[in-house]
Amino acid sequence: MGEPEKSGGTHRVRCFAKIKVFLLALTWAYISKTLSAFYMSSMLTQIERRFNISTSIVGLINGSFEIGNTLLIVFVSYFGTKLNRPIMIGVGCAVMGLGCFIIALPHFLMGRYEYETTIAPTSNLSSSSFLCVENRSQTLKPTQDPAECVKEMKSLMWIYVLVGNIIRGIGETPIMPLGISYIEDFAKSENSPLYIGILEVGKITGPIFGFLLGPFCASIYVDTGSVNTDDLTITPTDTRWVGAWWIGFLVCAGVNILTSIPFFFFPKTLPKEGLQDNGDGTENAREEKHREKAKEENRGIIKEFFLLMKRLFCNPIYMLSVLTTVLQTNGFISIFIFKPKYLEHHFGISTAKAIFLIGLHTTPPVCVGYLIGGFIMKKFKITLKKAALISLCLFMSECLLSLCNFMLTCDTIPIAGLTTSYEGIHQSFDMENKFPADCNTRCGCLTKTWDPVCGDNGLAYMSPCLAGCEKSVGTGANMVFQNCSCIRSSGNSSAVLGLCKKGPDCANKLQYLLIITVFCSFFYSLAAIPGYMVFLRCMKSEEKSLGIGLQAFCMRLFAGIPAPIYFGALIDRTCLHWGTLKCGEPGACRAYEMSSFRRLYLGLPAALRGSSFLPAFLILRLVRKFQFPGQMDSSETELAEMKPTEKESECIDAHRSPKVESDGELKTKL
Repeated sequence: MGEPEKSGGTHRVRCFAKIKVFLLALTWAYISKTLSAFYMSSMLTQIERRFNISTSIVGLINGSFEIGNTLLIVFVSYFGTKLNRPIMIGVGCAVMGLGCFIIALPHFLMGRYEYETTIAPTSNLSSSSFLCVENRSQTLKPTQDPAECVKEMKSLMWIYVLVGNIIRGIGETPIMPLGISYIEDFAKSENSPLYIGILEVGKITGPIFGFLLGPFCASIYVDTGSVNTDDLTITPTDTRWVGAWWIGFLVCAGVNILTSIPFFFFPKTLPKEGLQDNGDGTENAREEKHREKAKEENRGIIKEFFLLMKRLFCNPIYMLSVLTTVLQTNGFISIFIFKPKYLEHHFGISTAKAIFLIGLHTTPPVCVGYLIGGFIMKKFKITLKKAALISLCLFMSECLLSLCNFMLTCDTIPIAGLTTSYEGIHQSFDMENKFPADCNTRCGCLTKTWDPVCGDNGLAYMSPCLAGCEKSVGTGANMVFQNCSCIRSSGNSSAVLGLCKKGPDCANKLQYLLIITVFCSFFYSLAAIPGYMVFLRCMKSEEKSLGIGLQAFCMRLFAGIPAPIYFGALIDRTCLHWGTLKCGEPGACRAYEMSSFRRLYLGLPAALRGSSFLPAFLILRLVRKFQFPGQMDSSETELAEMKPTEKESECIDAHRSPKVESDGELKTKL
């Protein structure tokens, strides 16, 4: 009775005992994890406005994912190989789903979103309460109970988002190192670059869905269904608008949990690709050798861990590759995370449109680049030396092309009392803002509340009151203000809600920037596969899982965590006007000094990425000095171990490669 059950169980596992089936499941895991990651990146602006926090705190929230990942990445990368790697990946996907649900939780625990405004068309205030009225009483000033106000100010609901993102980072930990090492162990050496290229395509396909989901959610009002959107005085282009950010996180939670299911059916080991048709005796012998190897590893697991760590630290190409990745990632994160904010404020478009344009002009060329890169490495049998040279040249081309963005500038929207005087004269960033003027002194306006209007003279004002408007027509976002004493124009001195629009010249420059983005994305992804294969092949087979995890640990510790925080803090320094909470405390930034913002946004990443070329040049020199055992595509280079041709030091001697074993011996090294 027991034998049939065993046979049935074996048959059930054999349905999943193929590397290509695992590749399909892992590709979907890459899609689900990057969907969550890029949706989070696209919603950072919405989170900043919903919780009224600074950009530096938003950077901390974004970096919290890396914090959770860093806590476990090295240990999971090494000790995870001693367990069932597919099951570890499945558990990680389920934990990611839990993290996404926790991120969305504050929406159901908080009240409705109340944006700062002087206009309250549905309240009992008279229709002229937000206009210019002489001898005004202080009805517009906050009348909330002080104790209630302090309690609201101490609300830290954004910590739920922080904790959820940490849990999401913990769940993502086993996917990349254990998944890639699983493929490297059981795939043909010549197929490995193509498989990794497919995974990279999966990594980019997730953002395609994320960039479709992001604009959809950002265009829906956060409290849709519970408020009448016709009464809103803001539109998606307003810097106070908050989209339905929470919907996407619920979608991501469900996708990640569903993705985890297939991994629980994969075996701990697979037959080596190309050897599945061998006789049962050969397969059983190989499995027996695997079991014996596992027993030996369990005896000295801690000792082997530190031995492998020593080998990796003594591997010059590996360490230089890690340094290059850290510098490149610092620049890349700084550009990517805050790109929606940059496009929104610099080119005057909505967050939803910015997210959509970024996805449209980034993900297709990156997918094509990854596929072409993997195909070229397989088709033309490129050696490691050539791969290192190709990768360096393509990265340099991409960085030089990105410098063209410095020429694509748009004029800052003139705002009376903030960027220009009431006479339309531009004023410098460090000048004292003077919102009251002769034309509105009699109005008794609030000077901190952000409720901008655009006059028919092309000049924006902080509020209808500061524009000196005495009359309003219409309701909601279609409201028009008339008889505005501060608007000196040949028209009827009227104003409409919102900041003034950018000119057609700015729209053309946005198109040029997006075209440059397409080519930069293609060059970046085309260079990634050759560069990553140099990184992988400079390690022995038993070092790869730990090496990938250690690289991810360094990348997160020195780039993923600090980069969003320090870059967000620097962006905060370019803020012209902060939003105001009910207690008078500053909230989220409403307007930036765009010249300073542009120089920071483009200049700092260029400097960081430029500095990465020094270790990249050193890698190229070292690759030429070391002799590798054959071509990359050869079955004998499965380990791709380095053979120094010169006399080694004690450290490098520990990493010296033995003679290439026979194919049968290589299979048992795992």
